[in-house]
Amino acid sequence: MPRTAIPYATPDISALAKSLRDQLARQGPAPGHVEMLNILARAAGAKNFQHYRARSEAPEGPPAPAADLARVGRVARQFDAQGRLLQWPAKPSHQDLALWALWAALPAGDAVSEAVFNGRLNALHAFGDPAILRRAMVSARLVSRTLDCRDYRRIEQPPPPDAQALIGRLRRGTAA
Repeated sequence: MPRTAIPYATPDISALAKSLRDQLARQGPAPGHVEMLNILARAAGAKNFQHYRARSEAPEGPPAPAADLARVGRVARQFDAQGRLLQWPAKPSHQDLALWALWAALPAGDAVSEAVFNGRLNALHAFGDPAILRRAMVSARLVSRTLDCRDYRRIEQPPPPDAQALIGRLRRGTAA
């Protein structure tokens, strides 16, 4: 029966050495193969070797969903060569994706007045309605604003896969 290689790593070799020393001192005579595997697994923080093996073979998490490139292409056609949104998309799912592209073009960390924020939005679209974009970005939790609506700030977060694909496409200048 072929053996499956299981990677073994520890963040602190000193703690590993101390744990091994203490476990071997309690063990008495030299441990057998399976007991040595259990000692190594316990030193790495697992209950025993089987627990360590199951933990190391388990997937890290669900695979990241792939971007819907057809949808990205449809939304990208709503932007001109300079990355400006030409019209407000009719479909809410397209609106959400277009907002991510605008979000990516806003500077991170700046708290700006409504007038400055409107100016930035005007530079990012061609249909002359920054209010709809401003409200939609706040509703989508891409931008925060104070209760008196005086200051706006981009909310830092990782974009979903579709948004990452659209942002990359627009940055490369391949909107249409």
